[in-house]
Amino acid sequence: MNESPFKGKTGLVRVWNAFHYSMAGLAAAYRNEDAFRQEVLLAALLIPLALWLPVSGVGKALMIFSVLLVILVELINSAVEAAVDRISLEHHHLAKRAKDIGSAAVFVALVNAVVVWMLVLLA
Repeated sequence: MNESPFKGKTGLVRVWNAFHYSMAGLAAAYRNEDAFRQEVLLAALLIPLALWLPVSGVGKALMIFSVLLVILVELINSAVEAAVDRISLEHHHLAKRAKDIGSAAVFVALVNAVVVWMLVLLA
């Protein structure tokens, strides 16, 4: 079985490479995904707001985590969509299912963020 030649890297070299791959992934998502850019803008507004609001430290943490969770799920959804499109651009019910499930995951993360913010602010 062929494995990536980068799998053998260990220690600081592996951490350094992983950091660069992560930055490349964030840049690609920002460059190519409208939804990701919108969610980053939302995070840029909501995270400072969460820090400014007079809520407990746990409340702030929950609010910030819920926003970052949306970004995390959007990144995974974008990766699934790119992989599906790489395999084939033909319409196929399994490709549609994969993309729809990824979209549903983003929706659930967004609903979660709204619920968390409401619970923290109205408690």
